[in-house]
Amino acid sequence: MHAANLPPPVQTRARVMKLALGPILYYWPRNAVLDFYADVAAAPIDVVYLGETVCSRRHELRLPDWLEIAAMLADAGKEAVLSTLPLVEAEADLRLVRRLAEQGRFRIEANDMGAVRILGARGAGLPFVAGASLSVYSAQMLALLANEGAVRWVSPPELSSATLADIVRAAPAGVETEVLAHGRLPLAYSARCFTARHHNLQKDACEYRCLGIADGLDLRTREGAPFLTINGTQTQSAGVYTLLTELPALEAAGVDVVRVSPQGDGTLDVLAAFRDAIDGRRTPEAAFASIAARLPGAPCNGFWHGRPGVEFVAA
Repeated sequence: MHAANLPPPVQTRARVMKLALGPILYYWPRNAVLDFYADVAAAPIDVVYLGETVCSRRHELRLPDWLEIAAMLADAGKEAVLSTLPLVEAEADLRLVRRLAEQGRFRIEANDMGAVRILGARGAGLPFVAGASLSVYSAQMLALLANEGAVRWVSPPELSSATLADIVRAAPAGVETEVLAHGRLPLAYSARCFTARHHNLQKDACEYRCLGIADGLDLRTREGAPFLTINGTQTQSAGVYTLLTELPALEAAGVDVVRVSPQGDGTLDVLAAFRDAIDGRRTPEAAFASIAARLPGAPCNGFWHGRPGVEFVAA
């Protein structure tokens, strides 16, 4: 057989995108958190975000605990990132950000501009991840954050694929793009605690009623339709935003990291489905079919397609 007639070599699909696990957004008991990250250490993922990112009153784990978990995950070959609160309300919250900056070993995800000021070029000079709650809607804002030391940004989940691609094309060199690709959408944060209000309690005397609620409290319309999810001071979507079937489009848009947000049950199965799809062992559609029954809410992806977020557009 002539060389010209030889079949082409089999092309193996290189791993293009990293797979990240976001911080736990709910108030899980201490032992549940420790057991969860012991399992995560063996999961086929690249980046793990750690820390409390909803309410400063949640204290099942403190900074030394998070640092210990981060070290364990780093020893397992993961990039551990420590996340800050998106709503800094008191000096104690700022002190925590300063302590995060001082630890020096692990990268920080800055979720408010106060953290950017502390971590940025005019502060500690530490490279950081610009969290989604910084609301980067333009390449100009991304350039400003990159000048402060941002080496990765997490896009606001309401960005459409077209807008995201435009920002990525104009992004400063060396800045990675990360997208929330699976999980309930964080829609808003408030100084009030809606879980406490649900139980007719004041925020400062909330009795930690959100402790042990694995996936937040469902809020429905008068007709009984899912509307929102209450998670302490955070309001989330009722549906589960998922871009698993959109992985080829995410790759084409230049996304470097896709993030999965932990859910009360089945998170490791979701991570495995994403890993298989990214590495080409399963099609994105087959990977999604394997986890569809495990979602704590109906799937949605409307924002990605420039439509109302509650909608789900099949690939």
